[in-house]
Parts: sequence; structure tokens; C-alpha cells
Amino acid sequence: MTEVRICHLYPNHMNIYGDRGNISVLTKRLHWRGYSSSVTNIGIGDKFVPDDFDLCYLGGGQDKDQNLIAVDLAEKAPAIRSAADDGIAFLWVCGGIQLAGKRYLDASGSELLGVGILDLETIAGTERLIGDIAIRSCVDGAEFTVVGYENHIGQTYLGSDSRPLGKVLHGFGNNSFDQVEGAVQQRVIGTYLHGPLLPKNPELADLILTWALAHRTSESISLEKLDDDFAIHAHQRAVARAGLKR
Repeated sequence: MTEVRICHLYPNHMNIYGDRGNISVLTKRLHWRGYSSSVTNIGIGDKFVPDDFDLCYLGGGQDKDQNLIAVDLAEKAPAIRSAADDGIAFLWVCGGIQLAGKRYLDASGSELLGVGILDLETIAGTERLIGDIAIRSCVDGAEFTVVGYENHIGQTYLGSDSRPLGKVLHGFGNNSFDQVEGAVQQRVIGTYLHGPLLPKNPELADLILTWALAHRTSESISLEKLDDDFAIHAHQRAVARAGLKR
């Protein structure tokens, strides 16, 4: 049985809005298809070994949490960049997208250096961007709507090497101006969408799992469809809450 090896970075510090639920979705969707999975929690002081994983996840946290992990994350940065270059799948949420970039200038004026797996930088704004959000995404030729909840003061700007995860249909997105949300580069996804994100976005979850399985097996993987009635209903409710037609 093929096992997908998942790294959960800083689960004790970066886990607001139920982001830990994203791990449950990934492991369950693997199990339902006959794959196994292992989840290794990596915290402050623990070593990150790229060869040990196929998927790396980092949830959201407040500025104080990001400051707590920033020095440790900087020490892990070379290994994390190596993992991204090797094709490991990444999903980094909210505070995660900020730390995946080159730098984050927080509200106090302190600069936190990111790991640089996404070509972007974030500067704290003066107004909080908050509320339901829906985006239209196109990744690896697949088009789908992604829904969630955003709550961030950071204004994120993409460089030329990253492309948006999606175009904003409702909400704010990366900043107050661009009308795009998230970032994709190699097999790395960064996004501000909480909620948690994956329970109501099965297409995005399966895209990430396809990348992780491709890394594990060195083969192109096609996942069988699941009975996603509950997930689709949750997705449709979120679309309606955002004021969009289904």
C-alpha cells in the first residue's frame, strides 16, 4: 500500500480557524481510496528532512505566533527550499503564505524573513481584510471555484515567478488592489483562505494529493472520484453566503 508522508509544521503555534482540519481531509481522502498516510508534527527545534515527506502543511497564526516560529523556520529554510525543488507538495495557509514568501513586514515594523518558496512579499496594511471569499482557480489545467474565509491585515504582492491561485469573485484576496488570491509556484500553494479550507473544496484537496502521490511514486496519478455530496453541499452554501450564483 502506497503511503503518503505528511509533514505538519508547527501545529501547536499555527492552528487558528480550525486549520488542523485540513490534515484530516487529506488523510481521509487518501484512506477512502486505499492509500495510507503518516503525519509527522515538526515543531520548534525539530529537524526537517526533505526526503522524509511528500506533502508539507503549515496553518495560519497571528503575528505573535509567526514571531515565535520565525527564527526556527529560517533555520529550516534551506531544507524546505530543497523540498520544493524536489517536487514535494506544499499547502501553507494565511500566516503560512506570508512566511512562504521572501519577507513579511508586520504591523510593528519588524521584518520576518520567509523561506522563499513563493516569489512574494507581504507588508502589514492599516485595515483588516475580513469576510467570506470565493475565487476562480485554474491550476494544472483544472478550473474550479474555491471558497473560504479570510482575515488578514497583511497586503501580499506576487513577484514574476509566482502566479495567483485564483481570481477573486467575492472578497479581497491578497491585497486591496489586485483582485487575485493566493500563489502557486512549482507544487507550492499559499492562500489566505481559512475555514478550514479543504473540507468544502474537494477539488483543491485532490489536486494537492495528486501532487503528493506523484512525488511518492514518481508516476502520474489519476484519483478515482469520491462521493462528495456533503463537501459539495458545504461548498455551495459558502458560495451562496458569498452572494454568488451556484
